[in-house]
Amino acid sequence: MGSRKLRSLLASLIIIFSIFAASSAAQPSDSFHSLLRSRGLPIGIVPRNITSFSLDDTTGRFEVYLDRSCSAKFENEVHYEINVTGTLTYGQVGDLSGMSAQELFLWFPVKGIRVDVPSSGLIYFDVGGVVSKQFSLSLFDAPPDCVDVGPVELDDQMLNFSRFERQSEEPQPKFIQREAMRAAS
Repeated sequence: MGSRKLRSLLASLIIIFSIFAASSAAQPSDSFHSLLRSRGLPIGIVPRNITSFSLDDTTGRFEVYLDRSCSAKFENEVHYEINVTGTLTYGQVGDLSGMSAQELFLWFPVKGIRVDVPSSGLIYFDVGGVVSKQFSLSLFDAPPDCVDVGPVELDDQMLNFSRFERQSEEPQPKFIQREAMRAAS
């Protein structure tokens, strides 16, 4: 009789632990996406694969940690580093690092994101500190699924992306290279 109660107790504990682990695993992504929504931003500006994040409530400074570097396709391709940082204020992300966008076969850092008037249906990306690209807000309704990418090397001269998986059957170059952007200041 005691052995049966012990097994029942252990089974109950395992079920409770499994439920807790599953809810904890989903929490970082859900929580950060909820935070974005509460700040007037769409949840689709960062991918689903968030493992953890931190936020300083007084300054709005945040760090998001992804399980891997990856790329997502909107109207343009956007690359996310493992660590994305920035400053959240209502309707915008400033001092952004860890994101880059492809424009005309070149990669530029995304420095900021803003939604001026949500009813306009537009979102603006400050790309390279030089150009502001506008997109339909509906593109960012849901967090994107990311495609794995290889290591990204950034030095004073080159930015390299190496893909592990290709979506297309056409032969494609293994590396895309361009001169790194210098600070526009």
